[in-house]
Amino acid sequence: MTARDLALALVIVAIWGVNFAIIAIGLRDVSPLGLGVARFVLAALPWVFFIPRPAIPVRLLATYSLFIFVLQFAFLFTGMKVGMSAGLSSLILQLQVFFTIGLAVFVLGEKPTGWQLAGALLAFCGIGVVAAHAGGDVTLAGLGLLILGAASWGAGNIAARQIAVRAPGTNTLALVVWGCLFAIPPHVLIALVIDPHGLVSSVEHVSWASAGAIAYIVYLSTLFGFAVWSRLLGAYPVATVAPFTLLVPVFGFLGSYLLLGEPIQGWKLAASALVIAGLCVNLFGGRLARRGTA
Repeated sequence: MTARDLALALVIVAIWGVNFAIIAIGLRDVSPLGLGVARFVLAALPWVFFIPRPAIPVRLLATYSLFIFVLQFAFLFTGMKVGMSAGLSSLILQLQVFFTIGLAVFVLGEKPTGWQLAGALLAFCGIGVVAAHAGGDVTLAGLGLLILGAASWGAGNIAARQIAVRAPGTNTLALVVWGCLFAIPPHVLIALVIDPHGLVSSVEHVSWASAGAIAYIVYLSTLFGFAVWSRLLGAYPVATVAPFTLLVPVFGFLGSYLLLGEPIQGWKLAASALVIAGLCVNLFGGRLARRGTA
């Protein structure tokens, strides 16, 4: 990997990590579902008029949009609102790796390795540490919603895998833009049913801080982040690029500390160590074992 691309990879994971603190700032004046609607509208428009729709079945695109956008971010934003700190949210959402593996077993017939199971066990031990410290900036409801968000991301990854198999070379940025367009109607409908007052209030009382947070989430975290990440995945092996996401929780905790003043207690470090260790075992365990055998 060139020095320029290495720097780009670090910039993207930093943007994604700090994004959780930015979400928390946006949620101060905007309802969780209102924030989701704003994100999808601005990420889709006007870009859908310039970027062709991916040549995949509408049903598959709608399925991808439902899980990777509508459900993931409805659970994420609501979970953070009802009781989950930005730093811990950035950590817990990484469980999507293990939900992806589990769903691949049931949907795609793949067989998990012993290393993947060991990594999942370690990571969920870390979640147990978080659950044991519910109270203050962590509630069981918030934790549960974040886990559902990670599961939704995992289901979206399965849909993305099916898209890659059926339509190799699909433009990932086009998939994101059109996925956001498809996410607007169901997200608006959910908001009108669950929290219509919050949706209206979000439009009427947007502050400069909320507007800046929305701009960061849409243009830096979503459009710029996915576009650059897709280029890196196209230029280098997945095994070279994917491990950088291990740094997302690191930047998540750093961003929440600097921007929100969230304390980093010992138990948070212990939970982080277990989850990141689980991710490392999942990514590198089998590879290191094969090298040792060789």
